[in-house]
Amino acid sequence: MANYKDGGDKYRSHIHGEGEKDTEWRYGEPPNYDLVNKLFEEGKTKEWAPGSLEERVENMVKTWEMEMFHKKRPQDFKTVKHQNYTFSLNGRKPITLEEKLQLGGGYNSLLQTSLPEELRAYNPAKETRSSSHEAFTTAFRRGFALEIVHVYSGPPTIVYKFRHWGFMEGPFKGHAPTGDIVELYGMAIFHVDDEMKIERVEFFYDPGELLGGLLKGTKIESSEKSHSSCPFMGTI
Repeated sequence: MANYKDGGDKYRSHIHGEGEKDTEWRYGEPPNYDLVNKLFEEGKTKEWAPGSLEERVENMVKTWEMEMFHKKRPQDFKTVKHQNYTFSLNGRKPITLEEKLQLGGGYNSLLQTSLPEELRAYNPAKETRSSSHEAFTTAFRRGFALEIVHVYSGPPTIVYKFRHWGFMEGPFKGHAPTGDIVELYGMAIFHVDDEMKIERVEFFYDPGELLGGLLKGTKIESSEKSHSSCPFMGTI
């Protein structure tokens, strides 16, 4: 498996260096993951041995998420095989990289839902990439950390269990911050080629575990608006 720690971040590659000199960043410059890395190191439940399969999978997933959230052009993605890449959530029909970007990428593709529109606390059909990014970076001021808690199989079909967590320290969709931890567990399958390029991604989890934690706060006036202190910070 390739080494993914060669790009200027302790856990993610392909952020800095000669290979990124022509990369177009969605928020104007490479993301800074210092806050979320600190959150990860303080809250992780697993300590993987350097060079272990678990550590390499964890860094691969972090790098993939970074590219999906922060790189503007598919040709700048180093973790995926653009021509073959598909993404699916909870058994839905797989979508291509271009279709994923059309959905707004980021949280919109990860929070697809079959709920009627009037019941959607977060509606990915109406959120733009910018509004989605602002909503979650405002709520999770220190980011939304990721750890791999178990790897069931290695390449070419990588199956793993993950944990995402953050603290709701800012408002979300008209709900006041609670300061509580918001935690989400799920499973994922990454299909990779011989060069460790990701060809197919399948995620299985309950988005309600994330949104439920963000909607516990009391309702606040819709005119109130709070911004993340760093609009291009790394959230994952």
